[in-house]
Amino acid sequence: MTNNIHNSPATGVLLTMASLVIVIAGLKVAAPLIAQFLMALFIAVVCTPSIRWMERKNIPRSVAIVLVLLFILAFVYLVVLLVGDSIQSFKMNKDLYVQQLKVQLTALTQWLISVGIPAQGMEISSLIEKADLMSLVTRLVGGLGVIFGDFFVIFLSVIFILAETTSFPSKFEKAFVNSHDKMVHINNILEKIRHYLAIKTASSLLTGGLVSVLLLFIGVDYPFLWGMLAFLLNYIPNIGSIIAAIPALILSLIQLGPMAMLWTAISFFAVNNFVGNYLEPKFMGKMLGLSTFVVFMSLIFWGWIFGSVGMFLSIPLTMTIKIILEANESSRWLGILLGPED
Repeated sequence: MTNNIHNSPATGVLLTMASLVIVIAGLKVAAPLIAQFLMALFIAVVCTPSIRWMERKNIPRSVAIVLVLLFILAFVYLVVLLVGDSIQSFKMNKDLYVQQLKVQLTALTQWLISVGIPAQGMEISSLIEKADLMSLVTRLVGGLGVIFGDFFVIFLSVIFILAETTSFPSKFEKAFVNSHDKMVHINNILEKIRHYLAIKTASSLLTGGLVSVLLLFIGVDYPFLWGMLAFLLNYIPNIGSIIAAIPALILSLIQLGPMAMLWTAISFFAVNNFVGNYLEPKFMGKMLGLSTFVVFMSLIFWGWIFGSVGMFLSIPLTMTIKIILEANESSRWLGILLGPED
């Protein structure tokens, strides 16, 4: 009787769920350490195609890795050069922007009254204090500094990960029986993730660049800061581009008025529509293989566990789990449920 209970399907399901809860709890506790490793792994995966391309051009792998690392350092230096002062300046001018926002909204209320809309009861100052929009924008801008705060540890991790990629296949072959089939499966997972991240990085760079140029043309302060924010948040599916637009929209209203805010909104909409709805699907095709609901839930789940890093990497992490589930006959149904309808 006892053996029957232990071998029942219900017992197996309960054990699986209990194990899953323990794993999730462990990930949550170790999130600060794991998040750094995942970020380093993300950068290493993005860099791998460039290293392989240089190897095909007969450039030694060690030289290719050094060139890629130098490019990363140059990129971070350029970001700090363009964005670092902007972050500090924006924080210092926060109170001034709050006062200007009150003036703009008061003028908006007077205009509504002049066209016959009853807006006399609107308490602009009270609404601003309750919404605390500028503090929200300040925290969002300050988050850029947090992202680069652990750069030194992440950069060292990237060096070691790239150095280990050469010896990993031989180590894997010695460690596992039937290693060839397992390695093919791992390469399949990595290739899909690498393809997604490469396209997403290119589209994010294009998004950030276009946003910076358009905001510079409109005359909004700190255009490179908002472009960097658009670049980073473009990795977050569905809501990232919307969040990136909010600070620039508020500042354009404060600084230049409603028409500038309208042009800023049009600029963000045009860039995100062109890049997100035209270019990305054209190059990605249907390789993402996740339903819209799963994309949204993965954003919430991984963001809850790993914070902002989890939100950036929600799609690659979920894609990896889906591919692993589909490879096993007993769990293939779960992989199918995670996929789109067609």
